[in-house]
Amino acid sequence: MIEILGLIAEVIYHNKDNYYTIAVVESGEEQITVVGYLPTADRGRVYRFRGLWKTHSTYGEQFSFTEYEEEMPNTHEGIEGFLASGVLKGIGKKTAAAIVRKFGAETFEIIEKEPHRLIEVEGIGEKKAASVSEAFLAHKEFAEITLFFQQFGIAPPYAMKLYKVYGADTIQAVTENPYQLVDDVFGIGFKKADKIAEKMGVGKDSEYRIRSGIKYALWLFLNEGHTYVPQKLYCESAAELLEVGTEQVYEMLIQLAFEGEVHIENLEDRAVVFSMPYFAAEQNVCKCLVALNNAGLKPVSNNVDQLISITEEETGIRLSENQKYAVKASLQNGVSVITGGPGTGKTTIINTIMKIFEHSGFATAIAAPTGRAAKRITETSGYEASTIHRLLEYYYSEGEDTMRFGKTGEDPLQFDAIIIDEASMIDILLMNGLLNAIKPGTRLIVVGDADQLPSVGAGNVLRDMIDSEVIYSVKLTEIYRQAKESLIVVNAHKINRGEYPDCNEKDKDFFLLRKKSEKEMLDTIKDLCVKRLPEYYRGCDAIRDMQVLTPVRRGLLGSINLNKELQKVLNPSSERLSEKSFGDRIFREHDKVMQIRNNYQMEWKRLEDFTEGQGVFNGDVGYIQTIDKEFNEITVVYDDNRYVKYDFSQLDEIELAYAVTVHKSQGSEFPIVIMPVSWFPPMLATRNLLYTAVTRGKRAVILVGSESKMHAMVDNNRITERYSGLAVRLKAFLIEGRI
Repeated sequence: MIEILGLIAEVIYHNKDNYYTIAVVESGEEQITVVGYLPTADRGRVYRFRGLWKTHSTYGEQFSFTEYEEEMPNTHEGIEGFLASGVLKGIGKKTAAAIVRKFGAETFEIIEKEPHRLIEVEGIGEKKAASVSEAFLAHKEFAEITLFFQQFGIAPPYAMKLYKVYGADTIQAVTENPYQLVDDVFGIGFKKADKIAEKMGVGKDSEYRIRSGIKYALWLFLNEGHTYVPQKLYCESAAELLEVGTEQVYEMLIQLAFEGEVHIENLEDRAVVFSMPYFAAEQNVCKCLVALNNAGLKPVSNNVDQLISITEEETGIRLSENQKYAVKASLQNGVSVITGGPGTGKTTIINTIMKIFEHSGFATAIAAPTGRAAKRITETSGYEASTIHRLLEYYYSEGEDTMRFGKTGEDPLQFDAIIIDEASMIDILLMNGLLNAIKPGTRLIVVGDADQLPSVGAGNVLRDMIDSEVIYSVKLTEIYRQAKESLIVVNAHKINRGEYPDCNEKDKDFFLLRKKSEKEMLDTIKDLCVKRLPEYYRGCDAIRDMQVLTPVRRGLLGSINLNKELQKVLNPSSERLSEKSFGDRIFREHDKVMQIRNNYQMEWKRLEDFTEGQGVFNGDVGYIQTIDKEFNEITVVYDDNRYVKYDFSQLDEIELAYAVTVHKSQGSEFPIVIMPVSWFPPMLATRNLLYTAVTRGKRAVILVGSESKMHAMVDNNRITERYSGLAVRLKAFLIEGRI
């Protein structure tokens, strides 16, 4: 590694978010271009850079540094330049000059050890003297911390995160237990902490490492949707991950169980391991469902058959016998499930039930897991729907640094009936929050398509409720006349039955454009979005009305690359459009974007009535209105009227959404859906993924790719087993009276 000592003469580029810097440095008689990560890049500062020479294809020879160390200046001119550089807030050029005139070469020692003497300089009072000293000590402290962590491969952005959490104790905290970073610092996972620990000389059999590693191994299973893991499988997986013996894993697992972090029990004659919050949630969901199911109900105002007849007269829609059966079941049971595919009349049943509740004077709420799904219910039913989070009056608890619901068992929802739609998306934790807030005697009607992909979060709530046979469930199978005219609906049901879809019928809405190579597929998708579809469907907006779905994130046809390619053709670079680079992404005004994690603190505002609120959720889709580089913020508009401002440092929370994964599309409907059909990993190229994608389309579905690969997806009825104990617990209560 080569070392260069130099003074920053010019800063060509400095990213305040990740500290990536390109600067011209004067070293002796030479001027050198240096590139690397530098938290504070100011002209006049002197650094000792360590790295290697590299040749850039465009910019020629550069010095790429991976380590740096600031050299504090010792000349009057250098000290004055440092003070005036902005590193110490409140000191400008005049004040800096006055301080150096007074204290000369002793300036830094005075600021650090005798800050009270700064009041000897005209214009500096006690308060300012204290803040200058505090800022100088913090700068020195942070410089020492970044220098220390460089040897372990921790870049300045992460060093800053650590410093914000641990302050002056950063080095001591990380040295004692580098694995605590996993819990304390967002963005540092087990693998990164493990690399840091290895460089620090922490052994593979360290108790800290095994404790953190087996929690991480459990998180990996939770991230795949499981609420528990068979103990044998879990111990073997964790041992393989950690490269230690299963005995060591088992011993630590027992210790964590005693400490209450995990729960071990026998379920269906095998030992299983739960993360404690998921065990508690699953138990409570079971208990609440049983309580709701067994509670006495407020009677409806009239004979049910008469109420159905009245509703049919008002709406002009005649219900089939199965639909009437579903309506009656929802009125007669404390908890009921209505499930069925597209075109089977779920919306008609919801509307009928809502009207019956109106006639009976019932206070009724209707909600869905996402804002997009709630908005669609409002549009199709005419009844105001909300998200489950909004229904439960979520808020951010600063003291606990977590999200809480305002509605709980102590302050329950005051409704006679609650309808939840798109229930396949509900995970066990959200269901737990919902049921905690519903008092016995309230009717709970759960509506969804159990054949769609399960929730992104852990659990298999809708399927478990049906499979338990404890909750009264009605399955709708008949496709109604109007829906039969749509090949989208007909083909969705064919796919679900394991039959191949019909494509390219004249004047229909389901198409397969046969292409062989992935390059052809990509070019065809771009051509469809830019030219062919807008010309065929007059008035169709390529950005707002079309949605490209894909099974995967990586690869030529993954959402990451599709977004880059679609952005180029649908919202190309222009002098009129401001843009912001963030990592390998470019955000541009008018871009379609998606929030990719729940942020309960994010503030939003509606401009038409100045309503304000908090909360932007994983999966919310919006459009960039403005990018303000003066104030370092991007304004995104969600739902056409919720304005959210993102600081540039928050841009890791959004990504382009011209293309999204099928999993991310759940609960949404789009006028036109386009999906590539190529080779994808078998665990993703499944029947229910294709079924879910097809059911997202309303006006047209266009598959682009190989017919044989489409058939292979239909044939692949591989549904990855989700380890979930809810159905087992419900059955146990039915048979044995225990949860």
